Amino acid sequence: MSGQHAQEEKIRLGDMEVLKSDLLTLNMGPQHPATHGVLRVEIKTDSEIVVEATPHLGYLHRCFEKHAENLDYRGVIPFVDRMDYLAAMSMEWGYCLAVEKMLGTEVPKRAEYIRILIAELQRIASHLVYFGTYGIDMGAFTTFLYCFQDREEILRLFEELSGARMLYNYVWIGGVWNDINDDQLRRVKTFVDRFEGELKKYHQLVGENKIFIERTANVGVLTKEQCFDYGATGPVLRGSGVEWDLRKNRPYGMYEKFDFNVVTGKGEKGTVGDCWDRYYVRIFEMFESIKIIRQVLEGIEEGPVMGKVSKIIKVPAGEIYMRTECPRGELGYHLISDGGKTPYRLKVKSSCFTHTSMLPIIAPGQMVADLVASIGSIDIVLGEVDR
Repeated sequence: MSGQHAQEEKIRLGDMEVLKSDLLTLNMGPQHPATHGVLRVEIKTDSEIVVEATPHLGYLHRCFEKHAENLDYRGVIPFVDRMDYLAAMSMEWGYCLAVEKMLGTEVPKRAEYIRILIAELQRIASHLVYFGTYGIDMGAFTTFLYCFQDREEILRLFEELSGARMLYNYVWIGGVWNDINDDQLRRVKTFVDRFEGELKKYHQLVGENKIFIERTANVGVLTKEQCFDYGATGPVLRGSGVEWDLRKNRPYGMYEKFDFNVVTGKGEKGTVGDCWDRYYVRIFEMFESIKIIRQVLEGIEEGPVMGKVSKIIKVPAGEIYMRTECPRGELGYHLISDGGKTPYRLKVKSSCFTHTSMLPIIAPGQMVADLVASIGSIDIVLGEVDR
């Protein structure tokens, strides 16, 4: 027996040394609640321990970039909505900024304020979807109901402004499609006043819950160096302790006029860069969004909401790279124009794609249940990954 034991081979999984055995290949997805969309993660497991995870992409590929080459500049806007469909307003704003920069269009001040208002409401709505669905991933269903009730108020406002509940086509080149009235602004104020108190309760209910902490602290740790190597941005990067936010570090729109803090992970419940830190960043970013929205409500003035833009848009020949801070991270548009009516090339850099690419370094050594926690914590939308 001692000779047999001497021949048993051991391998290292994370910090553990275990006996080598046959691996089981499992498919998580493409239809699986834990993958948050049509994502297939091919997992090799040794019992409950994940040895390897490989994401397989493309199930939502729609040829968006090629399609954009055959549409006029205004016609592209409804299609950018379909990338991160949980943050469609943010998708539109980045694209319009790229075109406006190349045209040299001046956007009216009121339109700039409205853009910031809806972008921060969109950030709250998007983080609420993350919070609610992540609660379900971790076994807490009640928060999902609270989050969707609050998100509904934002969606109703967006519906009044744009006529749509999810894919808005509201931010246009030169401004916004429709003005916001005083009654809607009062309702926004009522919402943020109420929601701020509710958000504190949600954090106490979930974030300070012992089971939630045990499921997320010290799980799925991403170091600062790993984030730099892969080009992570947004809450994933900030969760690893890096104070980087385009709204603060490379301001666009009128963000330089607003006072807010960049929230970062501090390893308060475990290790810096774990799932709990990424949760913490998103929750406290909503408080910062409320702070920005209140400043918008105090500063917004009467005026036009559309600048001067010709009926037929021809962008001067050249190229630009424009990036904005969306709820899931930086979204970049590389727009090339040959001087015609349609983009010569429109390339999108997606933060969700980057973060999905990090799964193979997060997964090894985790329990299968912890991989679910890790995937949920990077908060991806497959419409943006596949495009």
